[in-house]
Amino acid sequence: MQETRQGSVTLVLGGARSGKSRYAQQLAEQSRDVVFVATAKASDEEMCAKIERHREDRPKEWRTVEEPLDLPKVLAEHQLKCEVIIVDCLTIFAANLLETEGKDSGLIERRVEALCESLRSAQCNVVLVSNEVGSGVVPEYAVGCRYRDLLGEMNQKVARIADDVVLMVAGLPLALKGHVEVMR
Repeated sequence: MQETRQGSVTLVLGGARSGKSRYAQQLAEQSRDVVFVATAKASDEEMCAKIERHREDRPKEWRTVEEPLDLPKVLAEHQLKCEVIIVDCLTIFAANLLETEGKDSGLIERRVEALCESLRSAQCNVVLVSNEVGSGVVPEYAVGCRYRDLLGEMNQKVARIADDVVLMVAGLPLALKGHVEVMR
C-alpha cells in the first residue's frame, strides 16, 4: 500500500472495465490484513460470473464480507482488525439503495451520509471503487436518471472526504486529488 497515514481514504473511479478493481487490489496487496467488502448480490447469471471472476482475482487470504447496504456497520466492525478495507463497489451499493429504499430519498440520503461519516472516522485505510457515470449517455428512463444522479452525488461526497481520488482510463491511473501510485 502507498505510504499514507492510518485512516486514509482512496476513491478509485472509472468506466466499465477500466481497471478500477485491479488497481484497488494492487494498492492493498502489500498489506498484511485486508478485508474485501463486496456489495453485489448474485441476482443473475452475468452477476454470478462477475462475482466469481472477482473472487478468483483477489488473494485467498483476504477476508471477504458480502454486504449490499450497511457499509458503515462493516467499517465499524472491521476497521480495528485490519490495515485496509476495499469496498467494491459504490456503483452496486447505489443500485441496492434504490432497490431497497425505493423513492424515499430522505432515507437514501441518510444512508449515504452515514457512509460518509464512517469514512471520516475510519481507523484503517479504505479504498472505494465506483463507476464514473457522468460522462455517459443520458438515461432514457426516470429510474436510470435517478440512479445516475444518486451515484454522481455520492461520488462527489466521497471524493470530498478522500485523501486520494484516482480516475482509471484504459488501465492507467490518473490523479484527480492527492497522489497516485503507478502499478506495473
